[in-house]
Amino acid sequence: MTELETELLATLEQAKAELALVNDDAALEVVRVKYLSRKGQLPALMSKLGTVPQEDKPAVGKTLNAVKRDLQAAFDETAARVKASNEAHAALDVTLPGRTVPTGHKHPISLVMDSAVAIFRRMGFIVADGPDIDTVWDNFDALNAPADHPSRSPEDNFYFDLEHCDYMNPNTLLLRSQTSDVQIRTMLAYKPPVRIICPGRCYRRDTPDATHGMSFHQIEGLYVDTHVSLADLKGCLGSFAREMFGERTKIRLRPHHFPFTEPSVEADASCIICGGEGCRVCKGSGWIEIAGAGMVNPAVLKNVNYDPEKVCGFAFGIGIERLAMIRYAINDLRLLYDNDVRFLHQF
Repeated sequence: MTELETELLATLEQAKAELALVNDDAALEVVRVKYLSRKGQLPALMSKLGTVPQEDKPAVGKTLNAVKRDLQAAFDETAARVKASNEAHAALDVTLPGRTVPTGHKHPISLVMDSAVAIFRRMGFIVADGPDIDTVWDNFDALNAPADHPSRSPEDNFYFDLEHCDYMNPNTLLLRSQTSDVQIRTMLAYKPPVRIICPGRCYRRDTPDATHGMSFHQIEGLYVDTHVSLADLKGCLGSFAREMFGERTKIRLRPHHFPFTEPSVEADASCIICGGEGCRVCKGSGWIEIAGAGMVNPAVLKNVNYDPEKVCGFAFGIGIERLAMIRYAINDLRLLYDNDVRFLHQF
């Protein structure tokens, strides 16, 4: 191999290496000028063909043509790659606004829960929390539920180790059926005055239907102090109803019975759908039940070492799902748990 052939092959390899690094038209033009232009390296080497001995000229000429062909092919391939890259970048308009990632929002139950908590906080209540798994004593005994009360039955509750458990044993564990257990825990930990709300999840063995579920949410309230009356309870629930459902909402109390309150009442709010005129939602009565409430039973106060001769109080319990159904005119509880995005996007 002659010296000129060696130079030609070395030049081809060097040019290919530089073309591999080219990413734009400017760099491509630099390589073209360096190797293929009139004053480039390849024409300069071709001019040396006249100095090659006559007997070597056929072989050198063949090598020269092959190098020229390969270099042009490498250049064309790089040019095509740069062009394709330029077209791809041209399709991207950097002045356009970016694609926004849709953000989630709160579930209607969370919206109503937050609203209820905010309303009661403005009345001076503080939030108290407790475990979802609690003892029979906290969930029933301390709340003055009789031993034979149907609310204790295994058919209505989620007891642990149901096959062998003694659901009459105060230490038996269960998923709480109400957030009233938080009231008991709070009163055992603090002396009066106590003014708390207890939002959280509860569990009962109900067959799911349009108005019932095995898991649901409650917000319960407790106010214990001296000189607390049923009028205070009505005023509290009335203020809550007006903030939750509108200023024109009215409240009424009906006599009822709960083991943990005495006297006990059911609290109704005027129907927000018909304004109290009567409709399908309120079953023509003009009222919708929103809470169970009453004055704290003295037996409950004794169970937490409070003196019922010195202090008294009221308590109430409100179903969050029921509030959501009333507030948003939802006719089936199960819609809140179907995870249908089309439904949830409405809130």
